[in-house]
Amino acid sequence: MVDFSGQPTMKGFFSPQRYDADIRDCEVIGTLPHDLKGAFVRLGGEWYYPPKYKDDAALNTDGYVSMFRFHEGRVDYKGRFVRTERFQHNLAAGRQLYGYYRNGYTDDPSVRDVAHPARRTVSNTTPLAFAGKLFTLKEDGLPYQIDPLTLDTIGTWDFHGQYRSQTHTAHPKIDPVSGEMVTYGYEATGPASKDVFVYTMDRHGHVKREVRFQVPYVSIMHDIALTQKHIVFPFACYTTSQEILQAGKIHWWWDKSKPSMIGILPRDGDARDMRWFQGPERCMMHTVNARTEGDKVILEAPFWDTNFFPFFPNVDGSPWDRDRAKAYIRRYVFDLNSKDDRWHEETLFQTPVVDLARVDPRYLTLDQRYVYTGFTDQNAAFDTQRAGNMRGRVTNSYGRFDLKSGKFDVYFAGDVHSLQECCFVPRPGSTTEGDGYLIGVASNYAEMRSELVIVDAQRLGEGDVARVVLPFRAGPQVHGIWVQDGELPLPV
Repeated sequence: MVDFSGQPTMKGFFSPQRYDADIRDCEVIGTLPHDLKGAFVRLGGEWYYPPKYKDDAALNTDGYVSMFRFHEGRVDYKGRFVRTERFQHNLAAGRQLYGYYRNGYTDDPSVRDVAHPARRTVSNTTPLAFAGKLFTLKEDGLPYQIDPLTLDTIGTWDFHGQYRSQTHTAHPKIDPVSGEMVTYGYEATGPASKDVFVYTMDRHGHVKREVRFQVPYVSIMHDIALTQKHIVFPFACYTTSQEILQAGKIHWWWDKSKPSMIGILPRDGDARDMRWFQGPERCMMHTVNARTEGDKVILEAPFWDTNFFPFFPNVDGSPWDRDRAKAYIRRYVFDLNSKDDRWHEETLFQTPVVDLARVDPRYLTLDQRYVYTGFTDQNAAFDTQRAGNMRGRVTNSYGRFDLKSGKFDVYFAGDVHSLQECCFVPRPGSTTEGDGYLIGVASNYAEMRSELVIVDAQRLGEGDVARVVLPFRAGPQVHGIWVQDGELPLPV
């Protein structure tokens, strides 16, 4: 019997939905841009069965992939659970068999397989369109291939048998100049291992280069940044060990006494060419972009001041500090010609932001001007009564942050809405940075539904040009991508 009544955070708008969905010809408010032709593919997670432990991480939810398909002036919606090996085992048993996030020692004996941790992935973080295929990604396992026409799960993918890491990041980077993809896996040889395997793939998904190195200490390495000459590897303060896992504890713990670290690896180098830099306490989850200028590597990233995740405990026993869990758009400069292994940090905007930031993808690895991300506009009203007394920070706005002028423009979603990560869609035929659309899902708490907003990225203050309305709450999203017509086979 399925019973979510004992889960206090899974109520109202956040109660699990547990269904696949199809809607042809969604309701549209406003006018759809005629040049939006493709699909907005989203990936997130929700519990199909209640978690085994009430203090488990939300990162452990079952993967759910969805798609807003734009074609012939209409939008269709489709959503499917990712049928991972783990999902199928739970479904057959009719209950949750898997324990803490990334700790196989806490699994039910019927599925416990500590030697192959990737088999317990939920594949719930990032969709990827590459080499003519669609994938769902999560950093604790291999990619799952998804049928782009039906969103049915095909199975795991190992890049023609050439990918050797047990894990694969949720954030590979595709070079817009060469078309190559740089990707990696950390804890590559098993839980709590220091090994990182890095791969460069050609346009067809074949391995061109493999580099293996070890990190100074085991930590979350959720994202990288890429330049035309270097790969940037940030991590900080989260740590684990085999002793922690075998004791049946949560995988990650925050230890602010450990240094924040960023590794710089030449794209044509090997392990002995890795250069490690250190800095103050930072929680390093997502990057924005990076570039190489002479002997300097410049990274822009919305890193947090301290532990971002309330479900990963502090090793010193102190409570999670909500007031310090803030992210700011920052610039980091690394002088490869200097013997000083400390980086230079500059906070570019004093406005706290969500760290799910995007750029025009045509400018990845290059010097870009604009950063797009969500934030809480304190000057905008939020109607807590109509929104069902929602508490906490509400991401009610998207911002276009201009790194050259220091100014930013604001799109406000509405007084009963919160926004999920935005996606930048270049305007077809244009080569100007920032000419295109911002799209993202808004949660309408008053109406208990989800709405895909479409905004002219150069005119955020004018509001959305259209909204695609769903008659229900769309599955939660972590990340999303835009897939242009012709990039993948898409439903018609």
